[in-house]
Amino acid sequence: KDHITTVVQRYKGKITGWDVVNEAIVEDGSYRKSDFYKIMGEEFIDWAFQCAQEADPNTELYYNDYSMSAPGKRATVVKMVQRLKSKGIRIDAVGLQTHIGMDFPDLKEYEKSITAFINAGVDVQLTETDMSVLPNPYTGADVSTRFQYTPEKDPYKNGINAKQLKPWQDRFKELFAIINKHSAHVKRVTFWGVTDASSWKNDFPIPGRTDYPLPFDREGKFKF
Repeated sequence: KDHITTVVQRYKGKITGWDVVNEAIVEDGSYRKSDFYKIMGEEFIDWAFQCAQEADPNTELYYNDYSMSAPGKRATVVKMVQRLKSKGIRIDAVGLQTHIGMDFPDLKEYEKSITAFINAGVDVQLTETDMSVLPNPYTGADVSTRFQYTPEKDPYKNGINAKQLKPWQDRFKELFAIINKHSAHVKRVTFWGVTDASSWKNDFPIPGRTDYPLPFDREGKFKF
């Protein structure tokens, strides 16, 4: 409580919203066994939002997580939102971390999560958005995870042409068609970087690869 109150009140009136709790639920819908959870159970989330609400009643409050298309996680997030609201604790939006690839997630499941969260009474935000064009052996979020480099997993080391880029463009358009469909409640899309040149995906999860995950290329030109 001291931490939340100190930080939130320090920036009171200057911050639009806070990511109050981050990555508290795993894909199967169970709660991550953090120290907070071990001490308080799922109630630690309620307590954190209550403290943030008291510290600045006028700021927006968010929950944010990855792999939000997973049905188990979706169901638990919905229950969490409903629990908070039943207690009179405010939660304004749910953030979907959107580090995606060409074959994950299933965008139909992704849209189901957007719809479920909106129906639970919150807005939706896309956070950490980028889309790798490369073969990916891993869809998790542990930044310490690394795999061995092999040439076949780095097919565009010397550049990517328009024909090779088109499936990536098409999938991004499909994603944004979903966003536009729900635009009344999708209030923000945040990209994880600006240009391909500085994207973390060039080295994760396989060091040394060349990726093209952002809307602007290495020269800062729009890719659509």
